[in-house]
Amino acid sequence: MYYKFSGFTQKLTGSSSTTAYSPQGLRPSVPVETPAMVFATPTKVVSEAGATVEYMGANKVPEFQKLFQTSDGVPIHLKRGVPDKLLYRTTMALTVGGALYCLVALYIAAQPRNK
Repeated sequence: MYYKFSGFTQKLTGSSSTTAYSPQGLRPSVPVETPAMVFATPTKVVSEAGATVEYMGANKVPEFQKLFQTSDGVPIHLKRGVPDKLLYRTTMALTVGGALYCLVALYIAAQPRNK
């Protein structure tokens, strides 16, 4: 007798020989052509004239390396200026507010009920 793993019951179940030798997730035919690479696809179609290919955007890594590797005494999470300061201060305010809310809730929960 042939057995096959049942994805529904998570147990071995009896089956015919053809289903036992053909796993559920596999298909008998494999695609002939490989899919195109996602990150290397140009945004514009290359013409026959030999035009240059423009990709998704300019490489900003060297600019960010210069910015983040400078030793100017500013913490790394505040190097990009006002947006970073706004995010940092908002996060700190929400953290302190949440901690205070938890302490108040704990204090209220610790008080006995008056009947």
